[in-house]
Amino acid sequence: MAKTQTLVSATLLPHPFANFPTIHFLQIPKSIILHLHLPPLSSSRKRPIRSQLKSRPAGRDLDRPPSTKDEAINQARTCLLKALEKPLNNPRVTGKLKKQKQPRFRLEVPVIDESPQSLTGIAVELFGKIRLKRKGTPVQFVLFWSDSSFIDEADRALEPFRTVKNVELSTMKAGNRGGFSGLGDVVVFMAPDSTQLELVEAVCAEIDAKPVLIFNPKWGFDEESDFGRMGSFVSSFDVIYSFMGLEVRGVLSKRRGVVFKCDNGGWEVLMEEEGELKMVSRLKKRPSTVEVENVLYNLMAMNSPVTKSMRFLKDLVSRVGGRKE
Repeated sequence: MAKTQTLVSATLLPHPFANFPTIHFLQIPKSIILHLHLPPLSSSRKRPIRSQLKSRPAGRDLDRPPSTKDEAINQARTCLLKALEKPLNNPRVTGKLKKQKQPRFRLEVPVIDESPQSLTGIAVELFGKIRLKRKGTPVQFVLFWSDSSFIDEADRALEPFRTVKNVELSTMKAGNRGGFSGLGDVVVFMAPDSTQLELVEAVCAEIDAKPVLIFNPKWGFDEESDFGRMGSFVSSFDVIYSFMGLEVRGVLSKRRGVVFKCDNGGWEVLMEEEGELKMVSRLKKRPSTVEVENVLYNLMAMNSPVTKSMRFLKDLVSRVGGRKE
């Protein structure tokens, strides 16, 4: 494993969109090593990357990584609609509400940065403009913001949408959580920090079986193994959409790609090849950075001139010796 990490270094970027409408990958700050991060945008323009996955059926938009900001938002919104439709409209048996499993989802959408303007802009597109009803009535969303600096901007941006209410998460202290079981149909935690997980868990316990969603958490997936008891709580959230930029540095080369999950499909690793994204691996579970490194190390080793030369020599020796392998 140490050898793999020495030869190939993979860095995940949660926000691969730098300029729209085409994808531009971000340059990696030197301080970022092997974990999710929210880096500043690069102002440089790079060759746009188009998705070309020939192995997939045509017309399946949810199967293809997005090439624009609007496509990413539309994909995420579609996944959210599909995930919420069943728990919101299934009939509930009186007296058994607390016995139902709480629907928990996780959404990771690429944004330009984590500024209030950027996050509230995504909130408008995902939760303000969503067309979702429960028993004929528009679904009400409660957005818990991790920080008071977001509230003013969120109230301003979401004011036209009567189906969304903004709440500062830090105000939900012990003894002040009552009454939230009757507020809204879906609860969303907007970009929570890992230090707020106990509070997130407590709020989830107060709202019984209502659907809850974690949107763009500030921690990286690799960090979750160090969360202790909270790690089990975090893993109970089903990732319904994730799109992360990826940069891989080898000894002599550097490549760009994407880690992608949409709807109920598996996790896919795609790499840039001649300006196009091509799938190199599909996994059932979310890959860690080390697992991504191993996949890409094997891919780069297979395609290296040294490996190809060794294969040629082995084949030549086999033929000269009269052996067939």
